[in-house]
Amino acid sequence: MVVGRGSFIESFPLFGLQLEDYDSLFAEKLDLLLKLRENEFVHWSGKYRPPLTGQGVYPRPMQNPLPIWLGVGGTPQSFVRAGQLGLPLMVAIIGGEPRRFRPLIDLYRETGRQHGHATEQLKVGVHMLGYVADTTQEAAETFFPGYAKAMTDVGKERGWPAMTRASFDAQRGRDGALLIGSPDEVVDKSLRHAEALGGVSRISFQMNAASLPQVKMMRAIDAIGARVLPALHQAETDAVK
Repeated sequence: MVVGRGSFIESFPLFGLQLEDYDSLFAEKLDLLLKLRENEFVHWSGKYRPPLTGQGVYPRPMQNPLPIWLGVGGTPQSFVRAGQLGLPLMVAIIGGEPRRFRPLIDLYRETGRQHGHATEQLKVGVHMLGYVADTTQEAAETFFPGYAKAMTDVGKERGWPAMTRASFDAQRGRDGALLIGSPDEVVDKSLRHAEALGGVSRISFQMNAASLPQVKMMRAIDAIGARVLPALHQAETDAVK
């Protein structure tokens, strides 16, 4: 389970919450989630919802404890919070150069160590836009139209300029955030980003931003499973030797 701020903010209008209370609401809900993970019967009180007075929470997860990754953007406070709690970190990187997150990831790891959490507990994952096709050109030509429309539409709300092909191609470049290309290219870029960030244990692909047809999505998933993952696992094995 990845707990992130994006999906949380979307619930504000639905539940009548106030945007100015965002951070304290997130902290409270995260605290409650961790209590629910740890205890079958929960005693808890907070500011924004009625207390729990020993109610049982079912069904219980088969995994013990339920894996919870804390999704973060670019604020130092989010990285510090994850380190303090010793939760695995999932960094959402949808643009720019991933290596710019290295100081924040170092802050997370150092905060975690200061709070007594073991190094192996402080895992780092990245969530990035990606798509795999047989060739780099095919991947780019397939992904760009839907991606450009989605980013342009979001940009109208957030004050971003319209997405251009030049900007897209720059993001597909060696140091850009988009994992879009042939299997070999995506493998090389994933390893390069992992090294730049000081080690990554999980990569989450987001392909649906481009509104791709199902058949192309399925082919990409097949390529990731058949060619990308084995190459990444082999690289990890070779690095341990």
